[in-house]
Amino acid sequence: MHNKSMSESYAKAGVDITAGYKSVELMKKHIARTKNEGCLDDVGGFGGCFGLDLTGIKEPVLVTGTDGCGTKVKLAQLLDRHDTIGIDAVAMCVNDIICCGAKPLFFLDYIACGKNFPEKIASIVGGVAEGCVQAGCALIGGETAEHPGLMPENDYDLAGYCTGIVDKSKILDNNKVGEGDVIIALASTGVHSNGFSLVRKVFDIESADLGAYTDKLDGKTLGETLLTPTKIYVKSMLALMDEVEVKAVSHITGGGFYENIPRSLPKGYSEKIKKADVRVLPIFKLIMEVGDIPERDMYNTFNMGVGMSVVVAKEDAEKAVQILNANGETAYILGEIVKSDEGVILE
Repeated sequence: MHNKSMSESYAKAGVDITAGYKSVELMKKHIARTKNEGCLDDVGGFGGCFGLDLTGIKEPVLVTGTDGCGTKVKLAQLLDRHDTIGIDAVAMCVNDIICCGAKPLFFLDYIACGKNFPEKIASIVGGVAEGCVQAGCALIGGETAEHPGLMPENDYDLAGYCTGIVDKSKILDNNKVGEGDVIIALASTGVHSNGFSLVRKVFDIESADLGAYTDKLDGKTLGETLLTPTKIYVKSMLALMDEVEVKAVSHITGGGFYENIPRSLPKGYSEKIKKADVRVLPIFKLIMEVGDIPERDMYNTFNMGVGMSVVVAKEDAEKAVQILNANGETAYILGEIVKSDEGVILE
């Protein structure tokens, strides 16, 4: 198909278009894993096409989200491991739109790199595909762009975009949240993809021993602990919403508890949480210790072990925890809703 497409002049300027063609060929096997009934064409066109199945949806509303992995990509580059960072890119988008009650339909990625190394790009996309499989959505397109002179050869950045759908009557808009409702925590897998600028500073990550701290990280190295992909909560949350009335959901990302929790609450209500009930993961205790970080700053930067929080009626709390745990989560009661304008109360 591309046997006549080559440019020596462009290659001398730092862009090898044939490497782009090879990347596409290598990534096709990964993309194929995400195919579902909505996919209408193959990779390589100018746009991704997706057919909507509106069965059972009276008023379809499309919900969109876009995000990247932040400076976590630097860690992937230092470890020369690129097969999981794509999961983070997907997670940051799909975990956001599930907070509205939307089921992710499709995803597109964007990779900017100093030089296109086809095997590396395919590995990154392999991670993106795995994230899409975990979220139940299709990877229907993307873009890889070489930026010689703007980025060093081995550097890259990764971002993504997803679209989901929800019936208008089922959009989570927090208007049913009330005093006495219960907050359920869904455990995170670690730092996820937020706060890495602080993490990098605390550990001086570019020169750190990434194989250290196994004694404080349950036998895992610092590098593998930090690179652990962001948990994708989509399928468990969809299962929960099928059986229980979910009143509000918070995706705990950058800004931690103090910034994200209030976003899901109506004015005049707060989440009251006892710090002793937060199952803080070892990595956060280590960050706090090594960096001498004040506790409040920790809760205002990291998820602290809670990747998502869900608000349900008190009478539904036990059932909700059971459903979430049956669908692969580590879920537990975190606190309650009280009348207050503080947003979140950590005692």
